[in-house]
Amino acid sequence: MNTRREWLENVSAGFGWLAFSALAGQQKGVVSAALAEEAAPLARAQRVIFLCMEGGPSHLDTFDYKPELTARDGEPSPAGRRGALIKASPFAFQQHGESGQWISSLFPHVARHADSLCMLKGMHTDRPNHAQACLQMHCGIFQFPRPSMGSWVVHGLGNANENLPGYVTINPSAANGGTANYSSSFLPATCQGTRLQVRGGGQSMMANLENRRRTPQEQEQQMDLLRRLSAADPHHDPVVEDLLASWEMAFRMQSEFPEVLDFRGERRETLEMYGIDENAEPAAGGFAGPMATASLDTFGRQCLLARRLIESGVRFVEVNASGWDHHRTLEESLTASCESVDRPIAALLEDLGQRGLLEDTLVMWGGEFGRSPWAQGDGRDHNSRGFTMWLAGAGVKPGFTYGRTDDLGYEAVEGKMHIHDWHATILHLLGLDHTRLTFPYAGREMRLTDVYGDVATEILA
Repeated sequence: MNTRREWLENVSAGFGWLAFSALAGQQKGVVSAALAEEAAPLARAQRVIFLCMEGGPSHLDTFDYKPELTARDGEPSPAGRRGALIKASPFAFQQHGESGQWISSLFPHVARHADSLCMLKGMHTDRPNHAQACLQMHCGIFQFPRPSMGSWVVHGLGNANENLPGYVTINPSAANGGTANYSSSFLPATCQGTRLQVRGGGQSMMANLENRRRTPQEQEQQMDLLRRLSAADPHHDPVVEDLLASWEMAFRMQSEFPEVLDFRGERRETLEMYGIDENAEPAAGGFAGPMATASLDTFGRQCLLARRLIESGVRFVEVNASGWDHHRTLEESLTASCESVDRPIAALLEDLGQRGLLEDTLVMWGGEFGRSPWAQGDGRDHNSRGFTMWLAGAGVKPGFTYGRTDDLGYEAVEGKMHIHDWHATILHLLGLDHTRLTFPYAGREMRLTDVYGDVATEILA
């Protein structure tokens, strides 16, 4: 017996080794707890809800008012796009709240919360392609597999509830990055996003928890076997330890998750506020594909579930709505997309505020890029040079606008905020230094912002 590990494995029938193994299995949680304790004094936010509009919502028709588009409607594009003509927005804009935020007629319910929103109008990213831009928005980089933003948050802050995952993604798209958008990559498996599927029409969400292959007793036996194999492994394979931790989490979730997923205790007024109709007919095939627009009922359920999840201790919740790639029929298709999310988003902001949760919950809205000022048929093309996202809640200035695009809304010209800066600012609001939140991999210390990123201190309350 040359090492203390070997001594623990062999003395007293290995009982000392079992105790040591249990402590080692908790070590990742201890590290996260230490990071969370260090972050706590600086944190403005304790949790995040990201409302992800996958496909690239048009900033020019929603939150970035450009009267120059109307004045120059039909003129040739100045950006050298052959045959492209400037396209005015078909939607009316109006100022709202004491802050005077410009919001289009597409978001009448969100407009009531104008004085809570912090508009980021100088956003820009590196690629005008969906897959690359989605990956960069979620993971900071699109060239290689990397942990997602939610995974980094859980790595830095740990779980607030050991019976629930730290990171949940609701109705994620199978396209444009797919599972990579919520993967933990080289971080521990317990940091990965847990995927939940929500459908409208009052369909039960319990299918998310069902294990049709094994009974609870069989699952416990399986985990016990894995524990013994892990303890007997002289190399202590971290992959096996991660797998065991992931299985144990899944097993514990079955005891607490059913209550979180059960809306029967919610007041009728709350369900109506979110646009949830218990009698709504579900769409054929459920949530129908990456370019489908979620119904009002479905997205309302997603938003209400997000509130219930963060209320139960989940750190990071992503609420996904696909179908924002409006190359054609802009007026009809964008109207449908906005109608499906406007009321639930406003209800979420109101609900969080009434419960005192908005004070330490950061709500984020946006997509991977924006749209062009010129027409593509009767729609708009991709635009990564300038677009709008917004934040609300913990630590950001309410009723505030940061950044500006040029007069046509094509390129960010003031208060420019790259996706790396966005990530750095989000982590800062959570009390985490993006330059210190790292993980050793491939010979260097990796981080969400790679070697970039500046905190936008101008937007901090």
